[in-house]
Amino acid sequence: MNIQIVAVGKLKEKYLAQGITEYMKRLGPYAKVQITELADEKAPDSMSPAEEEQVKAKEGERILAQIKADAYVIALALEGKMWSSEELAGQLDSLSTYGRSHVVFVIGGSLGLSPAVLQRSDQLLSFSRFTFPHPLMRLILVEQIYRAFKIMRGEPYHR
Repeated sequence: MNIQIVAVGKLKEKYLAQGITEYMKRLGPYAKVQITELADEKAPDSMSPAEEEQVKAKEGERILAQIKADAYVIALALEGKMWSSEELAGQLDSLSTYGRSHVVFVIGGSLGLSPAVLQRSDQLLSFSRFTFPHPLMRLILVEQIYRAFKIMRGEPYHR
């Protein structure tokens, strides 16, 4: 299975990068996983709703440019459905069984995802009703993908 994580924003925190590197290494035997980091749109601290939509639209264009036509897209969004680790494992297992071997997870910028990205998505996934910093969300997502593969293989890790 090929998994791509498209994430807006630069990862600056060393401890998060170390955690992501560790889980990427652990994922090696299970799947080909790639993280595509996109620049976030420069924007002032206070913006009108129209300006916020422009920022999301520009970031959305960058995101969509990274997604292949045959990819199954799961966008992380607050309005998405919450899955358990077992449900994520089941979803990935089902996708691979039915020939959807290229899965893209999308993490938007600080303002969220553009309507165009949400429309292109096959699923909307929410990890919580809490708001997390986007760099931390990357680490959580990579860990959950690793956990999903351990669950799918019936290997120890999940508790």
